[in-house]
Amino acid sequence: MSDETPALTLVGRVEGVFVVDSEAVQSTPRAELHLTYAGVVGDRHEGLLRPSGAREPWYPRGTKMRNERQVSILSVEELAAIAGALALPTLPAAWIGANLALTGVPHLSRLPPRTLLMFPSGATIRVDGDNGPCRKSGAAIARHHPDRSDVEFAFVKAAADRRGLVGWVEREGVVRPGDAVKLRTWRQLSYPFEG
Repeated sequence: MSDETPALTLVGRVEGVFVVDSEAVQSTPRAELHLTYAGVVGDRHEGLLRPSGAREPWYPRGTKMRNERQVSILSVEELAAIAGALALPTLPAAWIGANLALTGVPHLSRLPPRTLLMFPSGATIRVDGDNGPCRKSGAAIARHHPDRSDVEFAFVKAAADRRGLVGWVEREGVVRPGDAVKLRTWRQLSYPFEG
């Protein structure tokens, strides 16, 4: 017998929008994001395809694959919890490469794959999954706190299950700070591991 989680509709708000416009982790605030099927216009993760990396050890490194990591979505509330766990006064979304910072969505990082994020312009992002925390993001935070050599490694543990989501553009449009975002999850069945 499987447990079932029903479909849900949630509403949050866009707190900030950002573009990663260099090879650095940090993103830059913008007045709006233009989303196309290739992702966030001008972002270093823009593209229909991407090369495989450490996250896909089943492919030779550099294999062309679908870019399911076009958009990085973070929660303002989860960032505050990470900052608290690291004893930092704040953790801005831009420091760790956010494209979207949302507020008002409880447990954003735990939303299931296939969740839709729908914006007033018609833009829609489909969630691929959670974004596992890494030392690279921890190092980006540590650059803002040179007196805290522990942050690079501590971030990975502090951000577990709170590092946000990655997704891809299902429908083109524009996203702006202050926009409402409607999230729709799908009915979920738990996988019966016992066979």
